[in-house]
Amino acid sequence: MFRNLTLTILMVMSLMVVSAWAKNVSITGAGATFPYPIYSKWFSEFQKIHPDAQIDYQSIGSGGGIRQFAEGTIDFGATDAPMTDEQNAKVSALHIPTVMGAVVVTYNLKGVATGLKLTGSIVADIFLGKITKWNDPKILEINPGLKLPDLAIMVAHRSDGSGTTGIFTDYLVKVSASWKEKVGHGTAVNWPAGLGGKGNEGVTGLVKQTPGSIGYVELIYAENNKLPYATIKNKAGIFVDPSMKSVSAAAAASLKTMPEDFRISITDAESKDAYPISGFTYLLVHPKMEGAKGKTLVKFLEWAISDGQKYAEELFYAPLPKEMIGKVEKSIKSIQVK
Repeated sequence: MFRNLTLTILMVMSLMVVSAWAKNVSITGAGATFPYPIYSKWFSEFQKIHPDAQIDYQSIGSGGGIRQFAEGTIDFGATDAPMTDEQNAKVSALHIPTVMGAVVVTYNLKGVATGLKLTGSIVADIFLGKITKWNDPKILEINPGLKLPDLAIMVAHRSDGSGTTGIFTDYLVKVSASWKEKVGHGTAVNWPAGLGGKGNEGVTGLVKQTPGSIGYVELIYAENNKLPYATIKNKAGIFVDPSMKSVSAAAAASLKTMPEDFRISITDAESKDAYPISGFTYLLVHPKMEGAKGKTLVKFLEWAISDGQKYAEELFYAPLPKEMIGKVEKSIKSIQVK
């Protein structure tokens, strides 16, 4: 009898351990630095609702996120630049758009806190190393009211594989034949000039500590570090500030041609209200997943494109267009969880 009682106690204890283990789900992800601020907020808020879910995310850049997702070392990846057909052929991935954002051209120029205007061709020539001084005639011509100094321009760019770079260079190939010919588009390119920083954080740091510098970062990184950013001339010939409204206008211009897998560029959009260096950011997930991890990740995705969208604007992102939500929900529901 004593032996049977002992066995019963051990079995109950084992079931309690298994039950406790099943209730705690740990999910790992990595990738883009562009959406890191809102993802951090989302994971924290989601855990309040689902305290059994622990989502750990490493902000390592889109290139690293795609690589680790393809290698199977993480449960989900994150990227601002959609995977190429070649990459997608190697590992089947669903692209789940989460929010939209603006890549801003930020700078460190004493006495010029606001009002700097730039065109796409001028930005390209700066990053090509063709325009090297802040008082270059091309910059002065479109900024007659600003006192721009005879100061060397120091270019700051990403040193890692980056979706932010993907959006930025996607824009530059559209507005500059020279850029298209000499550098091209990609998450990592051979930069003709400047210094590299890792992540949006690294580029922000370079610009902040270097007088005369210019770089490109996601809007919230400039805002949080109190760095100014330029107004950019769009395809309609209008100088537009990066904002939730102007990013949404860029997306709206592309809704009619939105592919089913959501892999689309919204840079240099047709709309007169569009900010020209805008982009979606995506979570990469497997179309087939297993167990508690799969169920929890699907729950998170459903929450992110519904309740999670309300956190977008306070963190300087644009929420997904309402016209897209139903299509994204359909994509999430297509995920098979065993």
